[in-house]
Amino acid sequence: MTTIAENIAHIKQQLPPHVTLIAVSKMHSAEDIMLAYSAGQRDFGESRPQELLPKAAALPKDIRWHFIGRLQSNKVKMVAPCAHLIHSIDNVKVLHELNKVCERLGITARCLLQVHVAQEETKLGFLPDGLFAYLTSGNAGALRNVQICGLMGMASNTDDMEQVRREFRLIRQLHKRGRELAHQPALFTQISMGMSGDYAVAIEEGATLVRIGTLIFGGRQV
Repeated sequence: MTTIAENIAHIKQQLPPHVTLIAVSKMHSAEDIMLAYSAGQRDFGESRPQELLPKAAALPKDIRWHFIGRLQSNKVKMVAPCAHLIHSIDNVKVLHELNKVCERLGITARCLLQVHVAQEETKLGFLPDGLFAYLTSGNAGALRNVQICGLMGMASNTDDMEQVRREFRLIRQLHKRGRELAHQPALFTQISMGMSGDYAVAIEEGATLVRIGTLIFGGRQV
């Protein structure tokens, strides 16, 4: 049975220098996170504000917390102060609430816009036309306390790796066009896609951030 440290080392050996590993620690203990931390891991992903906050308070301050779950407007004020990067902004309302909260707090939040490319209704995010329309709108340019740093997306839950590849490729294409339209294109550099079952394909198709949990920590704790 491999250890958390061995799992991290094995995955990092496969990552190009420009790809960041996010260890998805949601529903895993602080003790497990510290084992990964001791192995040199600094980027961790959480999806529930009520789980992120106590971990951020108790664990080392140089951890970079990535919020990867769906963010609701009424939870923005909980996540904004401690998230290094919010991956999952899936609509304009939440994005503008994030800007308002950060203005009140006197901080700037870094985020990704989640795009919907999967063949599943349960997955959320901006559709391509809506993404491009927003990036070219005056509303996007008016954001003062939010930096839009790129896109996040999820492929369909399927064993068909060619379909997964096509969807990842579409996310990369959306990112290229989005960067051309973005108010601050120099910041629009990140593509968050790929998880334990498909991260190798995601990297081949342009991922700069991969979100891996099971291959590091094993099955989730309940």
